[in-house]
Amino acid sequence: MLARLEPLLPAPRPLLEWGATLAARWQRDSRGGYLLPLEVSLDIRLDDLRGVDKQREQLQRNTRQFIDGLPANHALLWGARGTGKSSLVRALLAEYASKGLRLIEIERDHLADLPRVVEQLQALPQRFVLFCDDLSFEAGEGDYRVLKSVLDGSLEQAPENVLLYATSNRRHLVPEKQSDNDNWVRVEGELHPSEAVEDKIALSDRFGLWLSFYPFTQEHYLNVVEHWVDQLARKAGLAWARDPAFDVLAVRFATSRGNRNGRCAYQFARYWVGLQMLEAEQ
Repeated sequence: MLARLEPLLPAPRPLLEWGATLAARWQRDSRGGYLLPLEVSLDIRLDDLRGVDKQREQLQRNTRQFIDGLPANHALLWGARGTGKSSLVRALLAEYASKGLRLIEIERDHLADLPRVVEQLQALPQRFVLFCDDLSFEAGEGDYRVLKSVLDGSLEQAPENVLLYATSNRRHLVPEKQSDNDNWVRVEGELHPSEAVEDKIALSDRFGLWLSFYPFTQEHYLNVVEHWVDQLARKAGLAWARDPAFDVLAVRFATSRGNRNGRCAYQFARYWVGLQMLEAEQ
């Protein structure tokens, strides 16, 4: 009889030991949800992120305050795609994992579970960054109000060992429509925006630290390309030298994709180093 019932029972949840686990992802299941341990690569270091020195310095300082038990802010990293927002958060894990920093990925569609996640972490000795990548909302979605409540502490006081870092291509996370501004009125020379606009902008206000990431200039892009080619070529034992012909190839690679950013620079470096190694074997 037990053998017949066993397939109907929920699958056992994986054991999670934070002493050995550096990162996890929140997963939903029939019992609500659980933290799934992840195997993470710590290859990306803070020094690998070029051209975002100011943003790196501010987020690193905020994270150090957090790790040391000092007051720190939730952070919103917003701006152009592929400019290092997500990589910066993961590089912080590589830098401070030995000091107790842990990373938990939570998808935008699971934000309603934030109170559950926080409840599981508040008694632990580690310091947890809840990481929501590519956070944004479409018109009519209400999950952003849950996030506002968790950040603001109106539902419960967030524990001192939990922070939220989010990335987005939008500064205010929720799109604004022209109709949102139809109810603006002027009272004695002062403008009063509609409550709809205030409600949407209020979500971004819950983040105490805003970091902006801008599209790369060509010079910035080529410097990042050079950095990654140096890294990959050194591992492969490949000698190389940057010259004008190399720059032309790198720029053409970016132009063909319509993206001149850090992700594209890394992709070109892999393409070019791999090509050199292939030609050397022939």
